[in-house]
Amino acid sequence: MTEADIQAQLAKLTDLRAAIAQAIVGQQDVVEQLLIGLFAGGHCLLEGVPGLGKTLLVKSLGEALELPFRRVQFTPDLMPSDILGTELLEEDHGTGKRHFRFQQGPVFTSLLLADELNRTPPKTQAALLEAMQERTVSYAGVTHELPRPFFVLATQNPLEQAGTYPLPEAQLDRFLLLVRVGYPTAAEEAAILRLTTGAAQAAVPKVMDADEVVAVQRLVRDVHVSEGLVDWITRIVRATRPGDAAAEVVPRYVRWGAGPRAGQSLVLASKARALLHGRLAATREDVAALAAPVLRHRLLLSFAAEADGKSADDVVAGVLAQVPAP
Repeated sequence: MTEADIQAQLAKLTDLRAAIAQAIVGQQDVVEQLLIGLFAGGHCLLEGVPGLGKTLLVKSLGEALELPFRRVQFTPDLMPSDILGTELLEEDHGTGKRHFRFQQGPVFTSLLLADELNRTPPKTQAALLEAMQERTVSYAGVTHELPRPFFVLATQNPLEQAGTYPLPEAQLDRFLLLVRVGYPTAAEEAAILRLTTGAAQAAVPKVMDADEVVAVQRLVRDVHVSEGLVDWITRIVRATRPGDAAAEVVPRYVRWGAGPRAGQSLVLASKARALLHGRLAATREDVAALAAPVLRHRLLLSFAAEADGKSADDVVAGVLAQVPAP
């Protein structure tokens, strides 16, 4: 890729943010983290109370990227075949022979909104594991490739836990980022009311297509990360594990720390953030900004943390304070 091609891609990333802003008021950090997850080749888990525009955000992202979008409402009676697909018995009218044909499920898309993922039983949750990690679906001994790009945005309500099935660690680890969606400011909320209660609907212009998204994902891999940053990220992740020499606050508040995939995720996310900010080299500011979204869902907190009112973000902040940056 030439220098001109790189500059053209960077300009499109700026246009992409502006396009999403046509329909989404505020939430700049949330939008940035979703774009980081997409261009880093990962998936995002959105956590926020209902009514904050999570579905609209995903739809707007799909429109701006000109990517196919599917939404699945996860419920207690949802079956794996409702997501992955199933085989149908068909008869050839000419020969009379019968054969099975695989009917693709909604997972065969580029942008999948898994709404309230924690409301479905573990058996159905696990149906997404292969798709999220391998970008394939195996059914009846046959492996089916998913479209490129393939990006899962799952949501869960952090307040209402009745009738839910907490996501297991293996499922949580498949998400590159846990994105917290907060309430808008007073000015943003007033702007939302004006934008959504009129006759005119906000139009999101198309900025990129699937091939261009894949090209940016490749470019993210070429963003430079110094050996010092790699060493710092390694020490940060290891310091989240009880028993590590650098872990001073962790033994009291963490029962289980982050695994090696957390380090990979933090490197890739930092590369993607650098590119979104027009840089071809990641900095320690990128790492510090993304440490909490990458690590918060990979830490299993202890009862002492709950008793002392400590969150995963508090633990990550303590780790960053203890592990010196290069």
